[in-house]
Amino acid sequence: MQARFSSIHHHRMVRVGSATPTASVGDTAANAAATIALAKRAHDEAVDLVVFPELNITSYAIDDLHLQTAQHDATVQALLEVAVATTDLRPVILVGAALPRNGRVYNCAVAIVRGRVLGVVPKTFLPNYREYYEKRWFASGAGLSGLTIQIGGQTVPFGVDLIFAASDLPHFIFHAEICEDYWSPTPPSTAGALAGALVCCNLSASNVVIGKSRERMMLSAAQSTRAVCAYVYSAAGPGESTTDLAWDGQGTVHELGELLVESTRFALEPELVIADVDCERLIQERLRNGTFGDAATFSGHPETRFRRVTFEHQPDFADVGLKRAIRRFPFVPDTPARLDEDCYEAFNIQVEGLLKRVSATGVEKLVIGVSGGLDSTHALIVAAKALDRLGKPRTDILGFTMPGFATSEGTKGNAWRLMRALGITAEEIDIRPAARTMLEGMGHPFGRGEPVYDVTFENVQAGLRTDYLFRLANQRNGIVVGTGDLSELALGWCTYGVGDHMSHYGVNAGVPKTLIQFLIRWCIATDQYDPETDAVLEAILAQEISPELVPADENGAMQSTEDKIGPYALNDFYAHYVIRHGLAPSKIAFLAWHAWRDIEAGRWPIGYPEAARTAYDLETVKLWLERFCVRFFQTSQFKRSALPNSPKVSAGGAVSPRGDWRAPSDGTAKSWLAELAANGP
Repeated sequence: MQARFSSIHHHRMVRVGSATPTASVGDTAANAAATIALAKRAHDEAVDLVVFPELNITSYAIDDLHLQTAQHDATVQALLEVAVATTDLRPVILVGAALPRNGRVYNCAVAIVRGRVLGVVPKTFLPNYREYYEKRWFASGAGLSGLTIQIGGQTVPFGVDLIFAASDLPHFIFHAEICEDYWSPTPPSTAGALAGALVCCNLSASNVVIGKSRERMMLSAAQSTRAVCAYVYSAAGPGESTTDLAWDGQGTVHELGELLVESTRFALEPELVIADVDCERLIQERLRNGTFGDAATFSGHPETRFRRVTFEHQPDFADVGLKRAIRRFPFVPDTPARLDEDCYEAFNIQVEGLLKRVSATGVEKLVIGVSGGLDSTHALIVAAKALDRLGKPRTDILGFTMPGFATSEGTKGNAWRLMRALGITAEEIDIRPAARTMLEGMGHPFGRGEPVYDVTFENVQAGLRTDYLFRLANQRNGIVVGTGDLSELALGWCTYGVGDHMSHYGVNAGVPKTLIQFLIRWCIATDQYDPETDAVLEAILAQEISPELVPADENGAMQSTEDKIGPYALNDFYAHYVIRHGLAPSKIAFLAWHAWRDIEAGRWPIGYPEAARTAYDLETVKLWLERFCVRFFQTSQFKRSALPNSPKVSAGGAVSPRGDWRAPSDGTAKSWLAELAANGP
C-alpha cells in the first residue's frame, strides 16, 4: 500500500484534540506543566491541533487576581515555558491566558506552534450576568483588528480578525473563539468560517450546572452545522476554584452537527480526546451550499477583513491510522434510537408520496408487479399503508406475479403468501408463452430451443412484465407503482423502460438497497402489519438477491446480483460519498477500507444478521469501486435522466435528474478512474 494513500493528511483530514488538564487556582507554573504534558501526549498521538480550556494557563475562577501585576508576569512566563517546551512537538496548541495590553486586560486564546506564538485572539463577548462578572476584569476584543501584542519580546498579531492556516497543508485552517462567544446570537466563529476556517475552536471555562452539558452539545452541534465546519470544544475541569462554582471538563468534537468524540466528564485525571475531522467533506459541503456563499456576501465578505496567520506544519504523511468512526452503512444509523427514528421517517415519506399521487390522479387502482424480492415487497407494503390511510380497501391494489423461465418456487411462493397476507387483489400471469413467441419471432436461438441466456433473453422477460403492468393499469384505471431502488439506479442495474426503471410513480427510487432491508425489519419490529405478513417478510429478507431471469447452472447455483455488480453494502457506501459529498475515489477507498476491513471494528446496525457480516480487503474495495465509477459516471446516467417522479427520502442523496443529481448522459469516468489510479492503493 502506498504510504500517502494511508495518511489522513493525504485525504485532507486533520487530527484534532480537546484537552482537559488538571487545573489550579492561579498556579501558572503548575498549569504550564499540565499543558506541556498533554501537548506531549498529543504529539505521541500524531495530533495536529489541541484546544485547551479558557484561561487554562492563568486559571479562570481567581476573580480580582486577574488584575494583579504578579499574576500577569507569571502568566507570560508560563506561556513562554509552554512555547519552549513544545518546540519539537507536532501539534499547534491553543491555550487560554489573561494578557494586559494598553491599560486593559484581555481574556485570550493564544496559538503556539513549534516554540513560536502565532497570534492572540481576545474574547469578544464577556458575560456579566448570574454567576459571571467578567467585565469587572476584562475588556472586550470587539472591533480590534490589525493590531499586535508583545509577549516576551515577540511581536505577534493580536485581534479578533485572525485565522490560522498551514502553508504546507492547505486544508488545515482554524479559528478561535472563547466560551461566551458561541452563546451569543452572532458567534465570531461564523465570520471565521466565512473567511475560510474549516476548524472552529472554543476555549471555554463554563462552570457546570444541571443541563449545561446538553446546552453545550446543542450549541456545538448547531454551530458546526450552521458554519459548515468542525467544532472543537474544551471546558475547564477539576482543580479550578470551587468557591462558588463547579467544573466538569467536557470536551467534544463535532463535524456538520455530528458528534465525533466526547470526553469523560468529572474525571480526576487529565484527559485528551481525539478525532480526525474531514476537511474535504467540509469543503465539498460549502461548495454545494449556496446559502453559505450568500452569507459571506451579505456579511461584507469576512475573507477581506481577516488576517491569515500562516505557519509551516511539516506533515510527514505517515500512516497514523484513523481516529474516526466510519459507518459501514452511511444510509443507516447504527444506534437503535436513530435507526427507529430514521426508519419511521423514511417509511412515512414513501407512504405520503404515494398517498398524494393517488389523491391527485383520482385513480382507482394501484398496479404492482410482485416478484417476491425485496424491492417489490417494500413497494407493496408501502402501497398497503397508503391505502389504509386513505380509507380505501387493500383490494384496490392489484398485485401480479409473473413467473418467467428462472422464477424459483421460493420467490413465487413468497409473492403469493405476501399478497394473500395483505389482502390485496392477486393474480398470476405466466409470461413464458409470450416470451417464447417474441424470442422466436426475433430469431433468437432460445426460440429454436437452444439454451442461450443472453441479455436479450433476460430483457424480453423483464420487458413483457412491464408491458403487462402498464396495459393492466390502462384497463383497470390504475397507475403502475415502481419498485426500483436508489442502489439499482446508481449502478444502472435496471433495464431501460422496464419495471425497475419505469412506472407512473416510483416509491423506492430514493431508498438504497441497504436501507430497504432495514425498513422491512422496522415494519416487523414495530408491528406495522399482522404476524402472518411479518412471517413472509422474514422469509423474503432471508433470500439471496437475484433477478431470477436466467436458469440455475449445472451446480444448481442461481443467478446472483451481487456476484455481478458487487456487494450492495459497498456500492451503497460508494454512492453515499459520491452523491452526497463528492469525494475523490481514492478517499472513498480509504474510508471504505477502514470501515470494512475488520468485522469486529465498529458497530453493526441493530438487527443486522450475524450470517451476513463480512469484511472486505483493500483489493476488493478497489475492484468494486472501479466498476462503480464506470457504471455511475459513464454507462448509467441516461437511465437516471429518464426517471419517473419519486420522493426524495434520505439526506444521503438521491439520483433524480430534477433534484440531487444532474449530469450528462454521455459523460466519462476517466477522471475518476485516473484519480484512483494515481492516488489510491
